[in-house]
Amino acid sequence: MNKCLERLFNGLIKENPTFVLMLGMCPTLAVTTSATNGLGMGLSTSAVLIMSNLMISLLRNIIPDKVRVPAFIVVVASFVTIVELLVKGFVPSLYDALGIYIPLIVVNCIILGRAESYASKNPILPSIFDGIGMGLGFTIGLTAIGAVRELIGAGQIFEHQIMPASYEPVTIFILAPGAFFVLAGLVAIQNKVKLNIAKNNRTIVKNTGCSSDGCASCGNGSCSGNVFSTDKKEKE
Repeated sequence: MNKCLERLFNGLIKENPTFVLMLGMCPTLAVTTSATNGLGMGLSTSAVLIMSNLMISLLRNIIPDKVRVPAFIVVVASFVTIVELLVKGFVPSLYDALGIYIPLIVVNCIILGRAESYASKNPILPSIFDGIGMGLGFTIGLTAIGAVRELIGAGQIFEHQIMPASYEPVTIFILAPGAFFVLAGLVAIQNKVKLNIAKNNRTIVKNTGCSSDGCASCGNGSCSGNVFSTDKKEKE
């Protein structure tokens, strides 16, 4: 279970596919004109990712190494077709908004990357949680970008008016350049938070037990100038 939780944390925080690994940038930049589109694309990709990880992990000892990549693509394409038909049948408005990007999930580097690097080498349960973690990380990333773009560019979130009537939308944020601006801003914020956390937890090395006259007058022959203690940095 600890390994499963580690896979969740890995996908959500440590190796978030959107903000850390920078994978799947085509749908990230193209469909996140609103939070609804980002959420829909993220959930669709997550469903394919979880199911393909499950199937590839089941077949990992059966698929020959020489044809593993074509086999992975066939598995992924099968699940993409299922998801595409479900979205088209039950959420036609979302299907119209996402367009060609649903079939393009087949070649999404997140899915093929997790199949090659993890699912094909690990048991079923950790592979499922790896898919869940990566899928949720991707969904959160797309939804966050879509929400910021929709809020600034239209004054709405999930098509509900948030800003007052007097608000003048900055329409560039719902156009192509806005995706780059928002992605860069969110990545910068994440890196700043991680840097602050690292600074608070980092340690400094202090020399201890050494003679004031230096190593020449030190009686500790086994030291060789390498006796140190590690103390936590004092908060300012």
